[in-house]
Amino acid sequence: MIKSFGYFIEIIRGSIITARHFVVNMVFHVLKLFGVKTRRKGAVTTQYPEEKKELAFRHRSLHRLMKREDGKPRCVACMLCATVCPSECIYIEAEEDTDPEIQMHPSKFIIDLTRCCFCGFCVEACPEDAIRMDTNQIEIAEYNREALVYDLEKLLG
Repeated sequence: MIKSFGYFIEIIRGSIITARHFVVNMVFHVLKLFGVKTRRKGAVTTQYPEEKKELAFRHRSLHRLMKREDGKPRCVACMLCATVCPSECIYIEAEEDTDPEIQMHPSKFIIDLTRCCFCGFCVEACPEDAIRMDTNQIEIAEYNREALVYDLEKLLG
């Protein structure tokens, strides 16, 4: 009997908290409707697929590799991004380049997004500014895991 009474009290407390949030948000929306300036505004719902919130300037989104003027990747396969990655989701195979200015370039550059924690360490560690996370793409859902493994062609595209 006492246990069920405790549940009832918790339901009442939850209902009071919900009602308080509703009333406070409604008051701020009504004040805004009448043109009264307040420091705080009521809760706002974004109609997601049609409206999208603007992303912050330093938001880290999907990876991309930068290209040189000739279309080759800017990466010199120094392995710093793969070394600094805490989730070990970057795999690089290096090969020698025909250009004497560039000693190495990646023959394989793979990022497994299922393991990536989007920390941005790879971007910070790159001395050539070859990898960036500024695509502003946040919808990266796929139907299978293989589609979330990005290779050199996907990263350059």
